[in-house]
Amino acid sequence: PFEQTNRAIFSFDQSFDMSVARPTAVFYNHAVPRFARSGINNCLGNLDAPVTFGNDVLQGDVRRAAQTVGRVVINSTLGIGGLVDVASNIGISSHHEDFGLTLGVWGVGAGPYLVLPLAGPSNLRDLTGDVVDSFMDPFTYLKWRNSTLYMGIRAGLGVVARRARNVHAVDEIERTSVELYATTRSLYSQHRAAEIRHGAQDTNDLPSF
Repeated sequence: PFEQTNRAIFSFDQSFDMSVARPTAVFYNHAVPRFARSGINNCLGNLDAPVTFGNDVLQGDVRRAAQTVGRVVINSTLGIGGLVDVASNIGISSHHEDFGLTLGVWGVGAGPYLVLPLAGPSNLRDLTGDVVDSFMDPFTYLKWRNSTLYMGIRAGLGVVARRARNVHAVDEIERTSVELYATTRSLYSQHRAAEIRHGAQDTNDLPSF
Protein backbone atom coordinates (compact mmCIF):
# COMPACT_ATOMS: atom_id res chain seq x y z
CA PRO A 1 0.00 0.00 0.00
CA PHE A 2 2.98 2.37 0.38
CA GLU A 3 4.65 1.50 -2.93
CA GLN A 4 4.76 5.03 -4.32
CA THR A 5 6.47 6.38 -1.20
CA ASN A 6 8.63 3.26 -0.94
CA ARG A 7 9.90 3.70 -4.49
CA ALA A 8 10.80 7.34 -3.85
CA ILE A 9 12.76 6.41 -0.71
CA PHE A 10 14.30 3.44 -2.53
CA SER A 11 15.59 5.78 -5.23
CA PHE A 12 17.08 8.08 -2.57
CA ASP A 13 18.69 5.10 -0.79
CA GLN A 14 20.19 3.86 -4.07
CA SER A 15 21.69 7.27 -4.79
CA PHE A 16 23.16 7.46 -1.30
CA ASP A 17 24.51 3.92 -1.58
CA MET A 18 26.25 4.57 -4.90
CA SER A 19 27.69 7.92 -3.84
CA VAL A 20 28.60 7.24 -0.19
CA ALA A 21 27.93 3.78 1.25
CA ARG A 22 29.41 1.58 -1.48
CA PRO A 23 32.60 3.65 -1.95
CA THR A 24 33.08 3.65 1.82
CA ALA A 25 32.59 -0.12 1.96
CA VAL A 26 35.02 -0.70 -0.92
CA PHE A 27 37.63 1.52 0.76
CA TYR A 28 37.07 -0.31 4.05
CA ASN A 29 37.68 -3.68 2.37
CA HIS A 30 40.90 -2.44 0.78
CA ALA A 31 42.24 -0.42 3.71
CA VAL A 32 41.45 -2.77 6.62
CA PRO A 33 43.18 -6.17 6.63
CA ARG A 34 40.97 -9.27 6.54
CA PHE A 35 41.89 -10.35 10.08
CA ALA A 36 40.97 -6.90 11.42
CA ARG A 37 37.64 -6.90 9.59
CA SER A 38 36.94 -10.35 10.99
CA GLY A 39 37.76 -9.12 14.51
CA ILE A 40 35.43 -6.13 14.11
CA ASN A 41 32.60 -8.38 12.88
CA ASN A 42 33.16 -10.75 15.80
CA CYS A 43 33.17 -7.92 18.32
CA LEU A 44 29.99 -6.37 16.91
CA GLY A 45 28.29 -9.77 17.03
CA ASN A 46 29.34 -10.19 20.64
CA LEU A 47 27.86 -6.80 21.53
CA ASP A 48 24.57 -7.81 19.87
CA ALA A 49 24.39 -11.07 21.85
CA PRO A 50 22.16 -9.73 24.69
CA VAL A 51 19.44 -8.89 22.16
CA THR A 52 19.81 -12.29 20.51
CA PHE A 53 19.65 -14.02 23.91
CA GLY A 54 16.55 -12.09 24.94
CA ASN A 55 14.77 -13.09 21.75
CA ASP A 56 15.92 -16.72 22.09
CA VAL A 57 14.21 -16.73 25.47
CA LEU A 58 11.07 -15.03 24.16
CA GLN A 59 10.86 -17.65 21.42
CA GLY A 60 11.11 -20.39 24.03
CA ASP A 61 14.24 -21.83 22.41
CA VAL A 62 16.34 -23.01 25.35
CA ARG A 63 19.01 -24.66 23.19
CA ARG A 64 19.75 -21.54 21.15
CA ALA A 65 19.62 -19.36 24.28
CA ALA A 66 22.27 -21.61 25.87
CA GLN A 67 24.37 -21.35 22.70
CA THR A 68 24.21 -17.56 22.87
CA VAL A 69 25.29 -17.48 26.52
CA GLY A 70 28.08 -19.95 25.82
CA ARG A 71 29.35 -17.87 22.92
CA VAL A 72 29.38 -14.65 24.96
CA VAL A 73 31.26 -16.25 27.87
CA ILE A 74 33.84 -17.98 25.67
CA ASN A 75 34.41 -15.16 23.19
CA SER A 76 34.49 -12.44 25.86
CA THR A 77 37.21 -14.29 27.77
CA LEU A 78 39.23 -16.61 25.53
CA GLY A 79 38.29 -14.51 22.51
CA ILE A 80 39.81 -11.30 23.91
CA GLY A 81 36.62 -9.34 24.38
CA GLY A 82 34.92 -10.90 21.37
CA LEU A 83 37.59 -10.09 18.79
CA VAL A 84 38.25 -13.78 18.13
CA ASP A 85 35.37 -16.19 17.50
CA VAL A 86 36.70 -19.05 19.62
CA ALA A 87 33.19 -20.42 20.15
CA SER A 88 32.68 -21.20 16.45
CA ASN A 89 36.04 -22.92 16.34
CA ILE A 90 34.90 -25.36 19.05
CA GLY A 91 31.53 -26.02 17.44
CA ILE A 92 29.19 -23.42 19.02
CA SER A 93 27.82 -21.74 15.92
CA SER A 94 26.51 -18.20 15.84
CA HIS A 95 22.98 -17.10 15.03
CA HIS A 96 21.05 -13.85 14.96
CA GLU A 97 17.67 -13.09 16.50
CA ASP A 98 15.64 -9.92 16.81
CA PHE A 99 12.16 -9.05 18.03
CA GLY A 100 10.81 -8.88 14.49
CA LEU A 101 11.78 -12.55 14.10
CA THR A 102 10.29 -13.34 17.50
CA LEU A 103 6.97 -11.86 16.43
CA GLY A 104 7.17 -13.92 13.24
CA VAL A 105 7.88 -17.12 15.18
CA TRP A 106 4.71 -16.51 17.21
CA GLY A 107 2.64 -16.03 14.08
CA VAL A 108 2.49 -12.25 13.69
CA GLY A 109 2.24 -11.27 10.03
CA ALA A 110 4.82 -9.08 8.34
CA GLY A 111 2.39 -6.28 7.56
CA PRO A 112 2.99 -3.82 4.72
CA TYR A 113 6.40 -3.67 3.08
CA LEU A 114 8.38 -0.53 3.91
CA VAL A 115 11.56 1.10 2.63
CA LEU A 116 13.24 3.23 5.28
CA PRO A 117 15.50 6.22 4.56
CA LEU A 118 19.15 5.07 4.73
CA ALA A 119 18.07 1.79 6.37
CA GLY A 120 16.54 0.01 3.38
CA PRO A 121 13.94 -2.78 3.30
CA SER A 122 11.69 -3.49 6.25
CA ASN A 123 8.06 -4.08 7.13
CA LEU A 124 5.75 -3.02 9.92
CA ARG A 125 6.57 -6.07 12.05
CA ASP A 126 10.33 -5.64 11.70
CA LEU A 127 10.20 -1.89 12.28
CA THR A 128 8.33 -2.55 15.53
CA GLY A 129 10.93 -5.17 16.38
CA ASP A 130 13.77 -2.69 15.88
CA VAL A 131 12.21 -0.36 18.43
CA VAL A 132 11.78 -3.15 20.99
CA ASP A 133 15.34 -4.40 20.39
CA SER A 134 16.71 -0.97 21.26
CA PHE A 135 15.11 -1.33 24.71
CA MET A 136 16.51 -4.86 25.06
CA ASP A 137 20.08 -3.70 24.47
CA PRO A 138 21.80 -3.08 27.86
CA PHE A 139 23.97 -0.37 26.31
CA THR A 140 20.84 1.74 25.84
CA TYR A 141 20.77 2.26 29.60
CA LEU A 142 24.50 2.52 30.35
CA LYS A 143 25.75 6.08 30.49
CA TRP A 144 29.33 7.25 30.79
CA ARG A 145 31.48 10.00 29.37
CA ASN A 146 31.27 9.84 25.55
CA SER A 147 28.68 7.03 25.67
CA THR A 148 26.69 8.75 22.91
CA LEU A 149 29.81 8.88 20.75
CA TYR A 150 30.41 5.18 21.41
CA MET A 151 26.86 4.26 20.35
CA GLY A 152 27.22 6.33 17.19
CA ILE A 153 30.56 4.71 16.29
CA ARG A 154 29.15 1.24 17.01
CA ALA A 155 26.12 1.85 14.80
CA GLY A 156 28.14 3.41 11.99
CA LEU A 157 30.79 0.70 12.06
CA GLY A 158 28.06 -1.93 11.99
CA VAL A 159 26.55 -0.39 8.85
CA VAL A 160 29.93 -0.12 7.10
CA ALA A 161 30.97 -3.65 8.05
CA ARG A 162 27.66 -5.11 6.88
CA ARG A 163 27.79 -3.23 3.57
CA ALA A 164 31.42 -4.26 3.08
CA ARG A 165 30.58 -7.95 3.53
CA ASN A 166 27.96 -7.70 0.79
CA VAL A 167 29.63 -5.54 -1.85
CA HIS A 168 29.90 -8.27 -4.47
CA ALA A 169 26.50 -9.83 -3.68
CA VAL A 170 24.71 -6.49 -4.02
CA ASP A 171 26.62 -5.69 -7.22
CA GLU A 172 25.49 -8.99 -8.71
CA ILE A 173 21.87 -8.43 -7.72
CA GLU A 174 21.90 -4.96 -9.24
CA ARG A 175 23.56 -6.24 -12.42
CA THR A 176 21.10 -9.09 -13.01
CA SER A 177 17.83 -7.56 -11.79
CA VAL A 178 15.29 -6.46 -14.36
CA GLU A 179 13.37 -4.47 -11.73
CA LEU A 180 15.59 -3.81 -8.72
CA TYR A 181 12.86 -2.54 -6.38
CA ALA A 182 10.74 -5.68 -6.84
CA THR A 183 13.80 -7.95 -6.58
CA THR A 184 14.90 -6.31 -3.34
CA ARG A 185 11.40 -6.60 -1.87
CA SER A 186 11.21 -10.29 -2.79
CA LEU A 187 14.70 -11.13 -1.49
CA TYR A 188 14.06 -9.33 1.79
CA SER A 189 10.78 -11.17 2.36
CA GLN A 190 12.34 -14.54 1.53
CA HIS A 191 15.34 -13.89 3.77
CA ARG A 192 13.24 -12.92 6.77
CA ALA A 193 10.92 -15.89 6.26
CA ALA A 194 13.94 -18.21 6.22
CA GLU A 195 15.26 -16.64 9.43
CA ILE A 196 11.89 -17.14 11.14
CA ARG A 197 12.02 -20.85 10.17
CA HIS A 198 15.65 -21.00 11.42
CA GLY A 199 16.66 -22.25 7.98
CA ALA A 200 14.17 -25.14 7.88
CA GLN A 201 12.47 -26.06 4.62
CA ASP A 202 9.28 -24.17 3.86
CA THR A 203 6.60 -26.85 3.44
CA ASN A 204 3.55 -24.58 3.38
CA ASP A 205 3.35 -24.12 -0.40
CA LEU A 206 4.45 -27.56 -1.56
CA PRO A 207 2.08 -29.25 -4.04
CA SER A 208 -0.23 -31.92 -2.64
CA PHE A 209 0.08 -35.31 -4.34
